[in-house]
Amino acid sequence: MDQFDYIIVGAGTAGCVLANRLSANPDVSVLLLEAGGKDDYLWIHIPVGYLYCIGNPRTDWRFKTEPQTGLNGRSLLYPRGKVLGGCSSINGMIYMRGQAADYDGWAEQGLPGWGWNDVLPIFKQSEDHHRGASGFHGAGHELCVNKQRLSWEILDAFRDAALQVGIPATSDFNTGNNHGCGYFEVTQNKGLRLNAAKAFLRPASRRGNLQVRTLQQVERLIFDADERCTGVMVRGPQGVALAHARAEVLLCAGAVGSPGILERSGIGDLRRLSQLGIQGRVHLPGVGANLQDHLQLRMAFKVQGVDTLNTRVHSWWRKGLMALEYVSKRSGPLSMAPSQLGCFAMTDDTRTRPNVQYHVQPLSLERFGEPLHTFAAFTASVCDLQPTSRGSIHINSPDAATPPQIAPNYLSTAADQQTAIQAIRLTRRIVSQPALQRYQPTEFLPGPQSNSDQELVWAAGQIGTTIFHPVGTAKMGADTDSMAVLDAQMRVRGVRGLRVVDASAMPNITSGNTNAPTTMMAEKAAQMILIGKQ
Repeated sequence: MDQFDYIIVGAGTAGCVLANRLSANPDVSVLLLEAGGKDDYLWIHIPVGYLYCIGNPRTDWRFKTEPQTGLNGRSLLYPRGKVLGGCSSINGMIYMRGQAADYDGWAEQGLPGWGWNDVLPIFKQSEDHHRGASGFHGAGHELCVNKQRLSWEILDAFRDAALQVGIPATSDFNTGNNHGCGYFEVTQNKGLRLNAAKAFLRPASRRGNLQVRTLQQVERLIFDADERCTGVMVRGPQGVALAHARAEVLLCAGAVGSPGILERSGIGDLRRLSQLGIQGRVHLPGVGANLQDHLQLRMAFKVQGVDTLNTRVHSWWRKGLMALEYVSKRSGPLSMAPSQLGCFAMTDDTRTRPNVQYHVQPLSLERFGEPLHTFAAFTASVCDLQPTSRGSIHINSPDAATPPQIAPNYLSTAADQQTAIQAIRLTRRIVSQPALQRYQPTEFLPGPQSNSDQELVWAAGQIGTTIFHPVGTAKMGADTDSMAVLDAQMRVRGVRGLRVVDASAMPNITSGNTNAPTTMMAEKAAQMILIGKQ
């Protein structure tokens, strides 16, 4: 595969951003490797198509967790994007930065340059916000952040009910304080999904110094005698090949993929690797550890006298009208993100910032990939924003084709169980308000029979599922942190010429959806790389 200055492993959100920023310098050469295929599947680009992408082996790696004690022994499908754009090609398109306190917390852990005031300008430099440039938003850049092109009566009623329990209305979740309820802003352009491949990679693809190769699975990293990462071993349709990097290798394979590549290359807990027959290189026990994810509790309610997507999709003529509206106006239900209405709230009076997030949907289904219910209903999915449970992702074999062992350890702490109890009760309080009572909501998931603390913990285990936000499995940290895999420059400790630039680098999960923070982290990494090259 010849030699390049930079090799980027993974064409997800971070990889596409890095490919764009680094190849902007015509004096450097960049190779971008993607294990999946191209993003040429129609349903990737029609927003409602997430229903046909998650769980689809064409677009989703379809990983699966180990049985989880906190989920009453259940295993979960663990979706990860399998095409150019990675998870930005199958995710909910929600643009959410998190809270200022998230990033200030990173800085307080010994990561200078990662505080809110440091990262806010970096968020802005990617953004083309529908309101234009301001103190909180950028304009004229690659990533369109737009209002949704529809609304629903049942969602407006939920927002009004939230106001009746003291949760204020908001029109902007991205100022550092996301307390409030309102419609999410989304990464769409004229009613189409704007994944990272379209936003960042395609504008750069015509550059002669950037090569993009799909269906290329990185088996392991290559090092010289001085412990410098000099390239990658890749398996593709034509067999095994080597690619060499003159400057750096940048792992952007995500919270599932990046720790696996490190472990197969001898970087991780050497005792674990030895048991798999892998020769150890650097003992970093934090590789694959510190997994954090937002567990969503999908509460669902039947309603009467109001329109929901359930009733529309089971009518052929109404489906025809939806298709006609989308083709003619790029609006209506086919333009909708998985969740339209958001709500950030505090579950008790001791909180100083929101600790739960709602994704409210005018639909209900047993699980993604299955048909919508035939009756009118809405789902109020609520997740713990700052979970204390920690899990892990580790390889099971030196073979890159073997699925990893994913153990999120959901609800494994008393604090997370208490938040789940409070979240279910808060949801019931909101739904009981006058603004929603005219639709006669009836809870059927988990069901009104669960009331005691013990019953509610069990219920949370029954309805809890991933909201697709795994982070932290190769975290940044101070020199004194024995579990830190990376330094504040996202460089892998103990070797040279190697960084991890994706959500696995987060020391703590952000308080909201994780795609926008991943974009920011890649922008910041590109700055650090280019400054270091000067």
